[in-house]
Amino acid sequence: MQLVECVPNFSEGRRPEVVAAIRDAAAAVPGVTVLDLHADATHNRMVLTFVGGPDAVVEAAFRCVQQAARLIDMTEQQGEHPRIGATDVIPFVPVSGIDMDACVALANRLGERIGSELQIPVYLYSRAARRPERVRLPDVRRGQFEGLREAIETDADRAPDFGPARMGTAGATAIGARPFLVAYNVNLATSDLSLAKRIAKGIRESSGGLKAVQALGMATDDPGVVQVSMNLLDTSVTPMHVVYETVRDQAAEAGVEVIESELVGLLPLDALVSTARAYIKAGQLESSQIVEARLLQSLGTAEPPPNA
Repeated sequence: MQLVECVPNFSEGRRPEVVAAIRDAAAAVPGVTVLDLHADATHNRMVLTFVGGPDAVVEAAFRCVQQAARLIDMTEQQGEHPRIGATDVIPFVPVSGIDMDACVALANRLGERIGSELQIPVYLYSRAARRPERVRLPDVRRGQFEGLREAIETDADRAPDFGPARMGTAGATAIGARPFLVAYNVNLATSDLSLAKRIAKGIRESSGGLKAVQALGMATDDPGVVQVSMNLLDTSVTPMHVVYETVRDQAAEAGVEVIESELVGLLPLDALVSTARAYIKAGQLESSQIVEARLLQSLGTAEPPPNA
């Protein structure tokens, strides 16, 4: 059975009726199951996770983009999180019975349809990128909505892969294929935003920090709390506990404590197993030893979990 995960991010986290309308657009597609919804008012961002067969997932993603374009005006949108459009990014993730190349094909198929039918500029990123400078999502988002709105019409290097070289109120969308990603935040007990930005710069790979880690320092809705917001692109390369400990230790050097960490959306089982294995020093702990994973496998609803 072919199963694909799709995790579109939308530039709306403050209006419950808009969040619900976008979620319902995906849920209404036969063969699609919505697994998770995370909406954040400070970031003004919504992360939706759904799974299904390839055709159903592409259709659900298209309907979400269509709904977001109708309900979100990027000329009025504000929030902490970087963004280029009402539907900011759509990644396809292979889960079972399908490989990364097939997900790249899905990204192209959806991008062509959004560009032609909705007249929204589309940039292919990650494994679907056609140009090396578009592999990293932060590079695609350079200048955000406001900067890209001008550059797309004047800079040939910023021309989209699909759709018009101009942006309306829905902005632009990045579409790609990638492995599982963990969106992970660590909140610090301080109002010093410069500290969060300094730690983020020090740990992200692009600045010479931890491999497969993207990071930004952000404010939160609590004036006494700042956040190191991260995307962990490959937890087999840099596990969650290594990221947490690095942020914790760098904050401690400045006399600041960690309040809590936060998971945005879902994560694969092996990411938790590797962290548990490190903290309880269980050298042989593997995903296949988790009872729920074995139950799903025995019921025939899941492939054998990979050993972390």
